[in-house]
Amino acid sequence: MRIDKFLKVSRILKRRTVAQEACSEEKVMINGKAAKPSTAVKLGDVVEVLYSTGTLKFRVLNIKETVKKDEASSLYEVIL
Repeated sequence: MRIDKFLKVSRILKRRTVAQEACSEEKVMINGKAAKPSTAVKLGDVVEVLYSTGTLKFRVLNIKETVKKDEASSLYEVIL
């Protein structure tokens, strides 16, 4: 799955266009490397999203095309 779609489906970012912009501005890293919007996400990848207020680092646990709102957090685990 593309990183921009994963960020939207997992509800880490609200809209896919926002996720695409974040990737284009190199604010999304996968395994320590800057990710383009089309970069593929695999199980076990460590993703870091840079926000203006801080960062969110998480590991991909599951990949699904669609999930319900209450199940979205089961797609990843936050790393401190």
